[in-house]
Amino acid sequence: MIEFEKNLEAALKAYDQSEDASHDLYHARRVKLAALDIAQRRGEGDEEVLVAAAYLHDLVNVPKNSPERSKASKLSAEAAEPILKELGVSAQKIEQIKHAIEAHSFSAEIPPQTIEAKILQDADRLESLGAIGIARTFYIAKIMNSHLFHGGDLFASERELNDKSFGVDHFALKLLKLHKTMQTKEGRDVARERTDYMIGFLKQLAAETGFNYPEGDEFWIEQEASQTSKAAF
Repeated sequence: MIEFEKNLEAALKAYDQSEDASHDLYHARRVKLAALDIAQRRGEGDEEVLVAAAYLHDLVNVPKNSPERSKASKLSAEAAEPILKELGVSAQKIEQIKHAIEAHSFSAEIPPQTIEAKILQDADRLESLGAIGIARTFYIAKIMNSHLFHGGDLFASERELNDKSFGVDHFALKLLKLHKTMQTKEGRDVARERTDYMIGFLKQLAAETGFNYPEGDEFWIEQEASQTSKAAF
């Protein structure tokens, strides 16, 4: 497996010529570790499929503001096939890996049908949460030429939320809700912990900028709802 991972990393480095640090080799490594951790705790999931899918899931990196963004996972799956054939992966596993890659994307809206696809989707979404999620949010905000936050109305009490203009708005529009989309109980548990961490960050940001965190606002806090909901899988 060590040699297999080395070959996958070499293939990723050779294929990906972008400078997007939010979807680089280190992102792939973290997704791999998260996926294997979920699989180990569940006691199921093909390790070879998970490792390959984790390394190759962002093989074709389409910018977030591109109209072609929803096609990125399908393009990545297609690009992964010849690499996997070259590495001697069986035809059956190649199809499993391709499905996991296609289904991992939020924008593709493809339901994951296998446990490996469900685990990969959870592992990738965990990258949007916690300390890594906070760092990635503001990194992407910079790439998209948006502001970090609205200095006059931090939590959008008198304006429309707009995460294309303000990085912090992305927490309300997407990130604080991600834990509800997790496919596995194990992924959901980690997501809940990381979401709580982000809420703590937002409260600290509010304190440092003279705003009150809107405890009762459904956009900004979902702890009560998440505690009463059940995992989908």
